Amino acid sequence: MNAKRIVLLSLFIALSAVLSNIKIVYSIAFDSLPAFLAAMMISPIAGGIVGALGHLLTAITSGFPFTVPVHLFIAIQMLVIVWIFGVLFKKMNQYIAMVVAIILNGPVATLLSGLLIAYLNHSFTVKTVSSFFILMVVPLTLASAANIVLAFILQKEMKRANFKI
Repeated sequence: MNAKRIVLLSLFIALSAVLSNIKIVYSIAFDSLPAFLAAMMISPIAGGIVGALGHLLTAITSGFPFTVPVHLFIAIQMLVIVWIFGVLFKKMNQYIAMVVAIILNGPVATLLSGLLIAYLNHSFTVKTVSSFFILMVVPLTLASAANIVLAFILQKEMKRANFKI
């Protein structure tokens, strides 16, 4: 990475920190918008790094509601999800990338996080996992869609304005 990209990556992380304070519901925030934007404009791995750090910043500002280990797991999920999005966006179809990322960051991440929470709480039952899933899947999926679509719109507008990275 050159110096310009490192500075831009730092700016995306800082923007993620600011947006982590704008909560949508529960501890769900706009922290991943800069991550998806960075994946489109810098690289998939840069976006993944912003996604992981952005989630941790949101967790910190929310008081780690699901415990530190769960939030570290979610940060890893974000790194992978945003990286996959970036790869699909750059090498395949941008609309497929958006749909896949919404599904991964919504229902799939919610299910995996619910499984981990149930396991760590020694209450690994269908009822425990399904309760968490039912509570979180709609807000997380809608927030994911908002973050991804807004990042896509920003990327299009930045391209239109000839903003180059």
